[in-house]
Amino acid sequence: MSKAEPRRLARILDPDGRYRLAQVDGDQVTPLLGDLFGETEVCGDPLALSAVTLLPPVVPSKIIGIGSNYRLHALELGKPVPDVPKMFLKPSTAVVGPGAAIALPPDTQRVDHEAELAVVIGRHACCVSRDDAMAHVLGYTCANDVTARDFQKADGVFARAKGFDTFCPLGPWIATGIDPSDLRVRAWVDGELRQDGRTSDMVFDVATLISFVSHVMTLLPGDVIATGTPSGVGPLRAGHVVRVEVEQVGWLENPVVDRKDRVAGGSAG
Repeated sequence: MSKAEPRRLARILDPDGRYRLAQVDGDQVTPLLGDLFGETEVCGDPLALSAVTLLPPVVPSKIIGIGSNYRLHALELGKPVPDVPKMFLKPSTAVVGPGAAIALPPDTQRVDHEAELAVVIGRHACCVSRDDAMAHVLGYTCANDVTARDFQKADGVFARAKGFDTFCPLGPWIATGIDPSDLRVRAWVDGELRQDGRTSDMVFDVATLISFVSHVMTLLPGDVIATGTPSGVGPLRAGHVVRVEVEQVGWLENPVVDRKDRVAGGSAG
């Protein structure tokens, strides 16, 4: 599979409930045989996109978040623009897919949406240079770095605030062969535009982030780097529907429920 060829790759459940790898073209999906990180070939007739269930497009061993990576977002939080990338981790158990519910914990008072461009790693990466970094990218997807803001402030660290189950929606697919340097990133809540920024406002670009992270920890195929969020983050309430859209990638929509009302489905499985 050529990584330079623009494609939209998805993990789906077909109408019979079978897991499939697929390529998305418009309102159809074509089942594929092979490896998401290697060669693929068509292995069935096209299916209607509306007839399948989109799963999280990848099952990462780890999700690396980058804090304060948009200049305007750093300002809205009253934080200085960082001199080096500010890394944190989200657990793989936080991942859910398109349409799956974001479950609000009962003991938090404020949970925020954070729309992000997410990088999906396609090749083992350890101590790679910035010049070589982009050769390790499979593609890009949408992420919502859901954050319990009150816990973030109380703890001073991010693990609890960003680590709850369902706090990392990913999807709807992986877009390959696109230039991430100037993409529009937006978030809506119940149709109200909350965030509207461009990746050109990022303090550290994708290549810099991959190189930096890879000098700290080895990146494995399927790992995700969530590259930061533009200004406009805001609270979510049960009953809301939050939509994240990244230009040239797609859109990711998830309902919000109280944790006791969590609806199963769309997990990282």
